[in-house]
Amino acid sequence: MSQSGSSPMPETPAPEAEIHLLDQAARGGGNDCIDILSPPPGTDPEDCLYVALHVHGAASVRRGGASTVLAPGDLLISTTPHPAGLLQDSECRMVRFRVPCFYLGVRQSDVRRAGGLLARGNEGIGSLASQFLRTLATQARAHRARPGHHLARSASDIVAILVTELLDRESPEHPTGVAELLSRIRAHIEQNLADPDLSPESIARSQHISVRYLHKLFQQDGMTVGQWVRRRRLDACRRDLGRPSRRQTSVSAVAHRWGFVSHSHFSRAFRDAFGVSPREWQAYAAGIEGHNPAS
Repeated sequence: MSQSGSSPMPETPAPEAEIHLLDQAARGGGNDCIDILSPPPGTDPEDCLYVALHVHGAASVRRGGASTVLAPGDLLISTTPHPAGLLQDSECRMVRFRVPCFYLGVRQSDVRRAGGLLARGNEGIGSLASQFLRTLATQARAHRARPGHHLARSASDIVAILVTELLDRESPEHPTGVAELLSRIRAHIEQNLADPDLSPESIARSQHISVRYLHKLFQQDGMTVGQWVRRRRLDACRRDLGRPSRRQTSVSAVAHRWGFVSHSHFSRAFRDAFGVSPREWQAYAAGIEGHNPAS
């Protein structure tokens, strides 16, 4: 962890294992920004989301013509450090977190299209995410080095679940009935990702709809059924390849476990999606673990 000011920088920081606390006074408000999990080599460092945790003071956010008062623990998710429509008084304090989209499985454009996201810190996944991020912020101050890689990875996984849930909830282009059907379809896909026979036909049968209608539902999201399934499988492989328990497992075995039949196809798809090869990502994750014995 590094903090701007008079404190010296560590000589050999572990790029992902550390959580960097940066002074944001120059940006206004004297708030902080904490980097969680630096992007792997080959990925765009600007492709990230910002999560603002409201700590105390008066703040509100204006979205869609309506103003919402924020309570301590609430979370604002946006593509910029300072969410559009955010109003705060001089006593307001927020801690901001930056998370590479690589680890979230979501796109900046989806969050930007939604106009940012708001999660209450006292309910559902928002409550869990808020608690994890508070703990991260506390550790970033209490420990000047490596406050906990596993905690950072867990926090990013929870933020990923939260962002996906909020995007599904706030999707304006789907009527409620269609949104519920899409939610059931995606849940079915998640439960059967490891099945190599998962296909548009089997998915449509499970929901008692036609394949044509299934494709139409996904076209409204700008993604085909096959693209959605492939992306979710790639996300599952990325998580597995980054886990210490899978360190001795071959890339081919992980790919096969999540429904990829062809190793070469999987490697190309992984690089296209994440900017690094499966082996490069596995080696990078292993190196980070090796630099972080205290976590």
